[in-house]
Amino acid sequence: MIDHDRLFKELISTFFVEFLDLFLPQVASQIDRDSIQFLPQDVFTDVTSGEKKEIDLLAQVRYQQQETYFLIHVENQSYTESEFAKRMFKYFARLHEKYDLPIYPVVIFSFDEPKRAESQNYRVTFPDLKVLEFQFAVIQLQQFSGK
Repeated sequence: MIDHDRLFKELISTFFVEFLDLFLPQVASQIDRDSIQFLPQDVFTDVTSGEKKEIDLLAQVRYQQQETYFLIHVENQSYTESEFAKRMFKYFARLHEKYDLPIYPVVIFSFDEPKRAESQNYRVTFPDLKVLEFQFAVIQLQQFSGK
């Protein structure tokens, strides 16, 4: 059986600069390309379900002509998942706590169906208070097909 997840991680890490140039040119223009360092994959355990999740790709990069670093977290999602945005927020919170650096979260939706725009935020609100509005960049590959 082909390990698509491993192949995805290898492809993106091998062509990381080209990936940024193509899909996130606004980020690519801000980084020192010689500073890219891939960090170990963190494994998080969901305390309620006991399920272990591993982030796909985490890169530490430096802003151009600065000594300040930030992280780029890239997650591939190959199937629809109703609680995916919440999971992305959990990854963000745990990575932010661990590294204490700004994080640019990116999701690549690589499934073909359903053909609809996927959510790119997670919110916690009350009628009188917006507690949280977490957003992440979305790359939806089905939108790039020649069809």
